[in-house]
Amino acid sequence: MLRSIFLRLSKSNWAYRRITGWSVTRRMAARFIAGEQAEDAIRVVRKLNDQGILATLDHLGENTTQPEDARLATQEVLSMMRLIAEEGLRCNVSVKLSQLGLTLDEELCAENLEAILNLAQELGNFVRIDMEDSGLTERTLQCYFHAREKGYGCVGVVIQAYLYRSKEDIHQLSIRQGRVRLCKGAYNEPASVAYPKKKDVDANYDRLAAQLMDCALTATLPIVNGITPPIPAIATHDPQRITFAQKYAESIHLPRNAFEFQMLYGIRRDLQTRLVSQGYSVRVYVPYGTHWYPYFMRRLAERPANVWFILTQFFQRGS
Repeated sequence: MLRSIFLRLSKSNWAYRRITGWSVTRRMAARFIAGEQAEDAIRVVRKLNDQGILATLDHLGENTTQPEDARLATQEVLSMMRLIAEEGLRCNVSVKLSQLGLTLDEELCAENLEAILNLAQELGNFVRIDMEDSGLTERTLQCYFHAREKGYGCVGVVIQAYLYRSKEDIHQLSIRQGRVRLCKGAYNEPASVAYPKKKDVDANYDRLAAQLMDCALTATLPIVNGITPPIPAIATHDPQRITFAQKYAESIHLPRNAFEFQMLYGIRRDLQTRLVSQGYSVRVYVPYGTHWYPYFMRRLAERPANVWFILTQFFQRGS
């Protein structure tokens, strides 16, 4: 129930105005967000790289309402990719298609995405297309498939384990040697499209992780036309899901460098460093930017320990 409340608040304008006005909220958000400027994010990535951890940078923002905002978001991603190259960082970028204009004009979104992929290809970098709520799942996958059909091998996509459709989506992606990041899912979805119970999401996550690893094991192919073999990204902070992935990889003799664990900035730093020390590849998703409120609220929905604090602040008089 509390999770649903916070996910609804993430889309509420009146809650945004009130909650972002609290200085303590900004301090709490700093745990999960690298900062508001590109320079802040670069400093965080450099520290992660020094610890042997890879990174993905995400300029926060989604559901743009004006074409110009979509173009500005695209320019920010292009600037960030150039900065990553200049700084010599081990880091790629992540984009949300609604930020690039998907809900406004699909041709505009395709144009913006292609500009990003062209530069990524030129710089030898990689772009991960984030998955948003289920209303955009099919359109997001079609944009991804279209990019692959146009010859872009420097792009991957995210699949959410709580959606019923994900098994078939991974099958279709494996046919095309798609590069998949598997996460549980962080949006408020109806039971008609997603598993409502955590235990069912966890069970499906393990099934899908095994499916991805099986695909990776049989896709030990050389680079062809710029397309590298798929590297499954197991994105979770759940120790049980991580243990399952480790044991399953061992059972099918999948090398530790043939997949990677991915986590969010500010969450389970101890686990990140421990996995690196064990020889696993670890990548941390590092968000930055001024549009941090929806992302922050989704993180609170995942962390019950913070719920009481926010509720008392929210209903306190004079807040």
